[in-house]
Amino acid sequence: MSHHTKHSRFGGREERLANMRDAMYPGGVVVDPVPITAGEEITILYNGLLSSSGADQVYLHCGYGSSNAWNNVQSIKMDKTERGWVKKFTVNDSSRLNICFKDSANNWDNNNGINWSFEIHDGTRV
Repeated sequence: MSHHTKHSRFGGREERLANMRDAMYPGGVVVDPVPITAGEEITILYNGLLSSSGADQVYLHCGYGSSNAWNNVQSIKMDKTERGWVKKFTVNDSSRLNICFKDSANNWDNNNGINWSFEIHDGTRV
């Protein structure tokens, strides 16, 4: 049985992206579910600057660790949907998740230089 959305704030598969989009988070970035737990799948929805500038492709640029020294850095092609650019992936690190975005013309959205950074839990609830 899959339980990767067990603590989603945005509901099941059908309404999830619509609800994430409607939340209108600052910078156009919504991560669900939070808190992020190592080993679980998360969904990232992006409707930020690159989206509004008409980018033909957006990439999720992400890494783990401290905000100024990322590890396991990768750029992942996002999927364009009517709700915005979306990527699902499994978090396989328990430090911090750091993300920003770029388009195919190498324009970046890095949240005014501070990126987006999320604490990752190891699966134990306190």
